[in-house]
Amino acid sequence: MNINWYPGHMAKTKRQITEDLKLIDIVIELLDARIPISSQNPDLREIIGDKKKIVILNKCDLADEKENKKWVSYFEEKGIKAVLTDSNSGVGVQELIRQIKDIAKEDLEELAKKGRVGKSIRVMILGIPNVGKSSLINRISKKTSAGVGNKPGFTKQKQWIRVSDEIELLDTPGVLWPKFESQEVALNLSFTGTIKDEVLEKTEIAFYLAKWLLENEEEKLLERYKLTKEDINNIRENVQNHSEQIVEVMNLIAKKRGAIVSGGHTDEEKVAGIIIDEFRSGKLGRITLEIAK
Repeated sequence: MNINWYPGHMAKTKRQITEDLKLIDIVIELLDARIPISSQNPDLREIIGDKKKIVILNKCDLADEKENKKWVSYFEEKGIKAVLTDSNSGVGVQELIRQIKDIAKEDLEELAKKGRVGKSIRVMILGIPNVGKSSLINRISKKTSAGVGNKPGFTKQKQWIRVSDEIELLDTPGVLWPKFESQEVALNLSFTGTIKDEVLEKTEIAFYLAKWLLENEEEKLLERYKLTKEDINNIRENVQNHSEQIVEVMNLIAKKRGAIVSGGHTDEEKVAGIIIDEFRSGKLGRITLEIAK
């Protein structure tokens, strides 16, 4: 599979982020807790450079709890603070605010010594599309006052939010990078909905997702679709081709869910939609696609 998805506006956004960073104290990088590595934009890593940074592992409610803890440790071993959040419920938001204040404390104390008091901590929030950035900002906004408005050096398109008397948060559009370095990254972004379903065939995304689930989370797949181990073993014994085995499992799921068209054939689009949507919504259980090493 060759996925190259880089709309023109993303190049413009990247240039603007580079310019805005000159006025920022702390960067928050929002990642998907199910795919912390795949959801890291390598271009942003280069742009951020030595800026103080906090990683947010969002959608932690959809990811495996044990793996969440391992990923927090993974980033902290690299000297980067990591916070688990669920932007829909607000879990982790107060911890994020605490971490921002903690990281900025030293700089603010230095400024106070020089007589500069009352300076806000300027924070930029970065993340790829569909990682939950808007939900997180809406969650913070409900707990705080209205946006700050335009500031010198910033375009009207950007949104400032006053988190508290001490913190101002700058939102930025979600941005991908020009070419994904591996098929695994591209698939992970497809499974979680970062790459729009129109870019890839939905049936193809569902095929690779079903393949991954069979290899890594078979029990959850069987439980959700009321399949038995015997069903899967029968397919493996009677169908030699590995790809055809996955198709047969998808056909079984289609029968269980009534995704059948006239003549008893599988409605491929419908069953693909069921598998993808139920993974993304967490109905298949808490699943982490990338394991911390």
